[in-house]
Amino acid sequence: MKERGVQERLETKRAQDAAGIVAEGLAVAGYASVFGRVDGGGDVVMPGAYARGLARLAARGGRVRMLWQHDATRPIGVWDEVREDGRGLWVSGRLLADVAQAREAAALLAAGAIDGLSIGYRAVRAERDGQGRRVLTEIDLWEVSLVTFPMQGEARVGAKAAIGLRALAQALAQARRRLAGA
Repeated sequence: MKERGVQERLETKRAQDAAGIVAEGLAVAGYASVFGRVDGGGDVVMPGAYARGLARLAARGGRVRMLWQHDATRPIGVWDEVREDGRGLWVSGRLLADVAQAREAAALLAAGAIDGLSIGYRAVRAERDGQGRRVLTEIDLWEVSLVTFPMQGEARVGAKAAIGLRALAQALAQARRRLAGA
């Protein structure tokens, strides 16, 4: 059943606490959403909520975007894998070394300054439960962002790992050479 007043707009999930991301070199992976947990906005995502939307996206050849802080003008990489498992929505992808903001994001991840993941989506089906929480049962996922403050505390780049500083230094040196040659 579609909740009354569900708008046709992009929603995002962020909050005042961080989430866990696995970062190695320019690769990132982690849970962007965990099932059955109440987030900072009072929403609960149920198992299977992403399945139909991801299938529709794949059928039309689309991709879930990787953005910086939910800013559509700041893509920073690509998600190579976006899937549901028994725990939630797992994502893994790569920051693009040729994108300045991606290099900054890699440095911030390496320093531990950020580790949050956050979803941008449209609620397709949702209901209010007896406690006033919005229970999301079908979601069209548009993007997953690296963020400072995710709405769901467990939405983090996986078990914290150090970003390869050598790989980061190489990417920065390569970018400097490209800029010098331009």
